[in-house]
Amino acid sequence: MAQAGTPIPAPTAPQGKNTIVDPVVAKIAGIAAREVPGVHALGGGAARIIGNVRDALGSTDLTQGVKVEVGETEVAADVTIVVEYPQPLQTVAEGVRAAVADAITGLIGMQVAEINVIVTDVHVPGEEPAETAESPARVQ
Repeated sequence: MAQAGTPIPAPTAPQGKNTIVDPVVAKIAGIAAREVPGVHALGGGAARIIGNVRDALGSTDLTQGVKVEVGETEVAADVTIVVEYPQPLQTVAEGVRAAVADAITGLIGMQVAEINVIVTDVHVPGEEPAETAESPARVQ
């Protein structure tokens, strides 16, 4: 028991380091980017083809189209998107930049060095190949 007037040392927090790895930051950035109105998909052509196969198998890669570099206190990100037609491209890109920056600072607690948004395509509704009825068997 301490004497009256004797200061009691404040408890100290345990020391250590928090590390958030690149794939976690990329996943959070990808989720944030997908939530922006006007974003049809993330990733370039080849990544989207692989993503379509993955989706058909019931799996999703939330980091598709997102590349990040994570430092001690800062994050830099490149986000590749496809925009829905007729959404204004610059507005959608700025929305993605803001959403990703908010997610990085708010959820991860790191500063944003830069966020580059690359628009690789515009999705026109009805542009997908039409579903064809199953062809009858050619042989019996």
